[in-house]
Amino acid sequence: MKGCQTIVKILLADDDEDDCMLAREALAESRLSSELYVVKDGEELMDYLYHRGQYVSPNSSPRPGLILLDLNMPKKDGREALKEIKSDPELRKIPVIVLTTSKAEEDIYRTYDLGANSFIIKPMNFASLVEVMRTIGQYWFEIVELPL
Repeated sequence: MKGCQTIVKILLADDDEDDCMLAREALAESRLSSELYVVKDGEELMDYLYHRGQYVSPNSSPRPGLILLDLNMPKKDGREALKEIKSDPELRKIPVIVLTTSKAEEDIYRTYDLGANSFIIKPMNFASLVEVMRTIGQYWFEIVELPL
């Protein structure tokens, strides 16, 4: 994707509406050319990725170029969803960045063991969140080469 002006599709899985709103605003502020799609829990995340239920139409659930995943969500938590994503040959190629408030070492080790591509502790202020989003965009969509 290097050098392309492609619109990046980012899928955010987070049950906290305030965090989702801040992530949307931070992405806009970061000037990353992106479309943000939001799901509220791990079950909805998997429905989105597998085009089930309300996401049966691929137009409403385009394949994301990146997943931002909170760990602590209802129904199916981020750890369970991450395990399912990384065990699927089609989905495992999508980079998954754990973006969570957890600072627990066991969460860090476990998510990397499950195949997370990065683990980021959610910044406590908006300016830092903007910088995180800018850095994520620059790294994942300007520096590294991803499979199509």
